[in-house]
Amino acid sequence: METATSRDTHAAPPKHIAIIMDGNGRWAISRGLPRVAGHQRGADAVRATVRACGELGVDFLTLYAFSSENWKRPADEVQDLMSLLRLYLRRELAELATNGVRLRVIGDRAGLDSDIQDLIREAEEATAKNGGLTLTVALNYGGRNEIVAAVQEIAREVSGGLIEANAITASVIEAHLQTDGIPDPDLLIRTSGEHRLSNFLLWQTAYTELVFTPVLWPDFGRKELEESIREYRRRERRYGGSST
Repeated sequence: METATSRDTHAAPPKHIAIIMDGNGRWAISRGLPRVAGHQRGADAVRATVRACGELGVDFLTLYAFSSENWKRPADEVQDLMSLLRLYLRRELAELATNGVRLRVIGDRAGLDSDIQDLIREAEEATAKNGGLTLTVALNYGGRNEIVAAVQEIAREVSGGLIEANAITASVIEAHLQTDGIPDPDLLIRTSGEHRLSNFLLWQTAYTELVFTPVLWPDFGRKELEESIREYRRRERRYGGSST
């Protein structure tokens, strides 16, 4: 008889994993370090996770890097985060290209500094033809804002006679979201022990399996990723149906 362990060993990985990267500040404070040290270590965890997902056969990885609510943080911390973002976009581009990773960025770019917008555009263009893992980074992103923007665009199309109101379906809404062309996440992981979505991919996670780990993001690596995937494989995904 096939056991749960043998099924877990041979099961395919989730096609799309989304991660809420939480706990950088707490990691630093617990070590008597400035919060920026936690974000720096968090960038190392991003690198390791992107590599691991590529090696494990994951097709899509979406990371919540900076929410539309994160502007409420102290100005010096926000400045440190933006500096790290600039550094990451410059330093990691070569590795992304070498590993065949395609980069996409979702969120309100208009709220970011112009040089960061330029770096994002250059990175997306440079990796656009890569055929490996699609890495989507959510920057200045909020799930409610995304849905509102989609509804506003659809309303303009209805007003302009491009679509009938009764023709609006879930598929039409999905096509107006920033994640158009990306499948919904199979698995969402949140680190640091928090148990909430925090305005992340609210539409897309309707049937996503959620895994919460107490591990702080800077300590998250391949081992923790594989543990989360094993937990996902133990779940029965019914999408509202019955298992019998």
